[in-house]
Amino acid sequence: QVQLVESGGGLVQPGGSLRLSCATSGFISGLRAMSWYRQAPGKERELVALSTTAGGSTTYSASVKGRFTISRDNYRNTVYLQMNKLKPEDTAVYYCRTDLSGVTYWGQGTQVTVSF
Repeated sequence: QVQLVESGGGLVQPGGSLRLSCATSGFISGLRAMSWYRQAPGKERELVALSTTAGGSTTYSASVKGRFTISRDNYRNTVYLQMNKLKPEDTAVYYCRTDLSGVTYWGQGTQVTVSF
């Protein structure tokens, strides 16, 4: 059974950092493209970062490039999103995603709030 479980969200002040984790099971995440999305209230879900495969290429949205980093721990089947220099506009629910055999899988999401 494919599962994606995010963790690591919380409240952080502007300029701060957080590291999100996406623990995967039911498949070998190192062999699959993995991505992070976010959805702010009243807005559509948007792609934040993509890692094609372990050791493969990465892509970032313009709004987070240079501040966020997607990485993997293949031994733990976990994908991370390191977020630095956070801004209030980064406030959203963050989701990890993968696609297997034409089916899209999402985690339950983790809330990130950037505020004083």
